[in-house]
Amino acid sequence: MSAPTDASAQPRTFAFTPENVKKAKAAVATYPKGRQASAVLALLDLAQRQNGGWLPRAAMDAVAGFLDMPPMRVYEVGTFYTMFNLEPVGRHHVHVCTNVSCWLRGSDDILATCRNALGIGVGETSADGWFTLSETECLGACVNAPVMMIGGDYYEDMDTGTATAILTELKNGGTPRPGPQSARRACEPAGGLTTLMGPSDGRGNAPGAS
Repeated sequence: MSAPTDASAQPRTFAFTPENVKKAKAAVATYPKGRQASAVLALLDLAQRQNGGWLPRAAMDAVAGFLDMPPMRVYEVGTFYTMFNLEPVGRHHVHVCTNVSCWLRGSDDILATCRNALGIGVGETSADGWFTLSETECLGACVNAPVMMIGGDYYEDMDTGTATAILTELKNGGTPRPGPQSARRACEPAGGLTTLMGPSDGRGNAPGAS
């Protein structure tokens, strides 16, 4: 999303909660000494989750201070990746993937269904603040295309009917079941397994392997 245009929406300060301070320190500790800036993505994501799904400038400044980075370096990261929202978003942020695998499997129809069901366009938030709709370049679950992501949960093997059902359940305060919306199990072939049907030997080898 673009940089926020309404300065009044920007909080003046931001600080990690004690629980998130622990998580931030744990993220930094996974990198070698002196390389704490490598944790910038993890900390920006942590800040966005704490702030209700969007990343104000004060949060980016806090991350810069935590990692001893120039603020501009953090702004460069925060404004580059589309996973970071620089404006307030709805309670449910609906991402519809329209990259090639999803497009070939009907993602245009999924996106149109979401627009109609929510009464908003791409990049808009519903008047009640419940939903924001975004078109996403790739969600990385191409084998289960078409894919939609809401609040970090993936909904896969979508069609217009399942898209409508998921949005309706969210509107009614429910929690839709994430994962494949078909009979598929995880990312196994849609028709079921044809090989590797039994347990391994405990060393990662398939049945019958030497």
